[in-house]
Amino acid sequence: SSQPQNSSSCYTAHRELQIIDSLQDVSKRMSLPMDIRLPPEFLKKLQMEREMESENSSPPCKPLSRMSRRASLSDIGFGKLETYVKLGKLGEGTYATVFKGRSKLTENLVALKEIRLEHEEGAPCTAIREVSLLKNLKHANIVTLHDIIHTERSLTLVFEYLDSDLKQYLDNCGNLMSMNNVKIFMFQLLRGLSYCHKRKILHRDLKPQNLLINDKGELKLADFGLARAKSVPTKTYSNEVVTLWYRPPEVLLGTTEYSTPIDMWGVGCILFEMATGRPMFPGSSVKEELHLVFRIIGTPTEDSWPGISNNDEFRSYMFPKYRPQPLINHVPRLDTEGIDMLTALLLYDTRTRVSAEASLRHPYFLSLGENIHSLADSSSVFSLREIKLQKDPGHRSSVFQPPGTIQYNKYSTTPINHHNNTNNNYCK
Repeated sequence: SSQPQNSSSCYTAHRELQIIDSLQDVSKRMSLPMDIRLPPEFLKKLQMEREMESENSSPPCKPLSRMSRRASLSDIGFGKLETYVKLGKLGEGTYATVFKGRSKLTENLVALKEIRLEHEEGAPCTAIREVSLLKNLKHANIVTLHDIIHTERSLTLVFEYLDSDLKQYLDNCGNLMSMNNVKIFMFQLLRGLSYCHKRKILHRDLKPQNLLINDKGELKLADFGLARAKSVPTKTYSNEVVTLWYRPPEVLLGTTEYSTPIDMWGVGCILFEMATGRPMFPGSSVKEELHLVFRIIGTPTEDSWPGISNNDEFRSYMFPKYRPQPLINHVPRLDTEGIDMLTALLLYDTRTRVSAEASLRHPYFLSLGENIHSLADSSSVFSLREIKLQKDPGHRSSVFQPPGTIQYNKYSTTPINHHNNTNNNYCK
């Protein structure tokens, strides 16, 4: 009587192995996460296809056509609102509402960025840019776009869910971060940015609110609504980019021709803010912003900024001639290498302003070890044993803010922020 039972068990085990093989096949073909829960009807259909392939001696894992892949994704549940459960509202921006949600495919938390579509005006330019860029960015320090759902009334972007952002992290630790943690966050920011810049993508809106942090301490670049792919034929862009406090002086003075250095100035401002707990240049207007910059970095001259004397806007302001101040006086917690790096990030001449790639090899990061430079793009820096966050001196209990206490507005392309003077026009 035990024979049939063993036979049944063997058959069940064989079927489970077949299902696992099917899952691995479809994951390989379609780049799906391994923790995905495929619907039974899809698995059945997949199994039938495999059996037909076997009968016809077709090679396994043959590449799917674009149409077949789209049909298969739809069968699984991608691109459908019913695949996600809304758990609550996280925030609202100019044209998008963000919800915390859960994926029925993985049971993981997600952020649902619901963009309202106007019939006459179509999808916002920022949303189109964000989708087109994020689809092709796969990196441990860039927020992952899981899915896109298009209906008549809305376009919903499904992102991985992260617990906090750098602004909230700073608030939570009383604006007093461990300098070890400053260095680890800084490296992750530069790592993600270097990946973008190598692909000719400018973020154009770097600020603490757009740097998301999960409960492991992984920092990820988010909000690519203002990002642009820097193509060779056109060099002219809008100068209404980057939130005022992190906007480089060349953009403040009206340039529309810029490249990757536009992002590096913002990185310098963020390093200062992490190390001091306060924004470096909190201006309320373009003129005040420039004035704050010049008071610390020094009023630019032909030596520090070749060609500046020919800038009509600069001449019209008639700023006093300030001498540059030693940065160590303003950031006493940064070591010598950190000050050197901050100085290299805040250079007026964009030709000499340090790049993201070069920054990663700066002596400031020597203490992180050599292995951190050999990580795969998809690997977290925390996969290395030697990389660990410390308890921040300003925090009372733990490194991270307890779940459920965060007021979110993270994934909205245009967060509610009176310092963001950017025009987010709609594409007709």
